[in-house]
Amino acid sequence: MKTSKTFSILFWINASRAKNNEAEIYARVTVDRKRVNISLKRKVNVDHWNVTKKRVNGTNAKARQINSYLDETYTLLFQIYQDLKFKGELITAQLIKAQYTGENDDDGKTLNNILEYHNQKIENTLAAGSIRNFGITENYVKKFLLQKKKTSDIYLKQLNYEFLTDFQIYLSNLWPVGHQKALSNNTVMKHIQRLRKIVTLAYHMEWINKDPFVRWKMTYDKTNREFLSEVELKSLEEKVFISKRLDRVRDLFVFSCYTGISYVDIMNLTPNHLVLGMDGGNWIRTKRQKTNTVVKVPLLGQALDIVNKYKDHPSTAINDSLLPVLSNEKLNVFLKEVANFAGIQKNLTFHMARHTFATTVTLSNGVPIETVSKLLGHTKIATTQIYARVLENKISSDMNALKDILSKKEKKFKKRG
Repeated sequence: MKTSKTFSILFWINASRAKNNEAEIYARVTVDRKRVNISLKRKVNVDHWNVTKKRVNGTNAKARQINSYLDETYTLLFQIYQDLKFKGELITAQLIKAQYTGENDDDGKTLNNILEYHNQKIENTLAAGSIRNFGITENYVKKFLLQKKKTSDIYLKQLNYEFLTDFQIYLSNLWPVGHQKALSNNTVMKHIQRLRKIVTLAYHMEWINKDPFVRWKMTYDKTNREFLSEVELKSLEEKVFISKRLDRVRDLFVFSCYTGISYVDIMNLTPNHLVLGMDGGNWIRTKRQKTNTVVKVPLLGQALDIVNKYKDHPSTAINDSLLPVLSNEKLNVFLKEVANFAGIQKNLTFHMARHTFATTVTLSNGVPIETVSKLLGHTKIATTQIYARVLENKISSDMNALKDILSKKEKKFKKRG
């Protein structure tokens, strides 16, 4: 890349704005006839400034100190110019000033700088729910800084293992307003995981020289994700509800049990998402809002019956939706009533339907986990394994099949003997 042809450094004082005959000293950097002024944060008596030598007259301690500072400044500015020239970079007066003042110095990057940059990065790339979750984590980080570190920001280079440990302790003792309990360990880990993604971005961009998470270990508690058994699911399907409201809630839940489609994606379904598959059957083709992953799900009979039930129904016609539209908050509240009337003792939430699809409907009936992963729209098998549960009756049937095989082998062995 072509380098600049001319470069000069000049010191001057702004005598026109002198106060009490004291004027501020500036360094003027000129590159290819374009110049910038840099305030050196030093003042000198106008009568003592040598306009020709661009230095302070006199040999007293103050004059020697200022002149020494000007010499050091000249050397530093010239060195910045030389470094840029050596790298073959385009040199401008503004760039030299920025490097001198530290405006583009990565060592001066702060935690708030990367938080702001990350917000811009995810603004149009992540789903609204994911952006909201990052926002919650960011708020906790800022509260932690204010309450525990007594500051509103810190340099990225100050992040270390101690900072992360202190942040974990802070979150573990946090009782959010309106919550019935303090944050669980897994929730704490989720917030730290989000912070890790943000800080890793800074590391990859070379805003920091080392990764503060390099020795950090995430410790999640194993959770027992609930799902409906085959008996409970059938009981829910066959329950007759007098209330149309509860009937619709049950239908939405059962539809998710037989498709694995999440609440937000079901609410976004329109008749256009119902397509003919390569096998000539009815399929749902949509995108997961959370990951923007394309999902193709062949409709089982139970799910297709629910779709047909609401075809041209007033509740779907008004919204041009495939199924009735209901807010997530109301849906989960109404599911408690549905569970009560259906005699289901479990704490029914809509996400439990997705677990039920993965476990009771598919995996327990011999559908390979790779297929289930595709149907759920997961990008990694490991994610599907979190949902997957092997039921006791599946273990029993598998072991009984094994007993039969071993028994037959034993009989053959005896006959040979």
